[in-house]
Amino acid sequence: MVWKSAQKLIHNWKILRGDNVMIIRGKDKGEKGVVKRVVRSQNRVIVEGKNLVKKHIKQGQGHEGGIFTVEAPLHVSNVQVLDPITGSPCKVGIKYLEDGTKVRVARGQGASGNIIPRPEILKIRTTPRPTVAGPKDTPMEHVLERTYDAKTGKGMPEL
Repeated sequence: MVWKSAQKLIHNWKILRGDNVMIIRGKDKGEKGVVKRVVRSQNRVIVEGKNLVKKHIKQGQGHEGGIFTVEAPLHVSNVQVLDPITGSPCKVGIKYLEDGTKVRVARGQGASGNIIPRPEILKIRTTPRPTVAGPKDTPMEHVLERTYDAKTGKGMPEL
């Protein structure tokens, strides 16, 4: 299913998984919550415990059917990040510190202008990195093999 609003995908995301946000439009307007998941292919976010809808699920092998309450995705334009100091919704700007690190900053009317920290949950990987070399990984002896010598020109292809 293609959402009409997803035809213009956002390239520079300012809302991250684990951010405290306020819903500014819709049936849960004015409520605060934590971003559970970001669906970048649809420009949508899922806020924990908000925008609940009833879902009818058929019984299948290994699970029971019934009517369940699930969180539906919200469009990213309907939520705003909360300012860590004032607790009010604000726009997010990007700023570079003196040491060159990129940080998010609270912007807009009534915003404190302070740094919005990255959520701690982002440090935990959802899929762990593989520890054993797989069949498509390049062996280390091939990676370290020297194939070109700049002084002699050995290894340069004949053009």
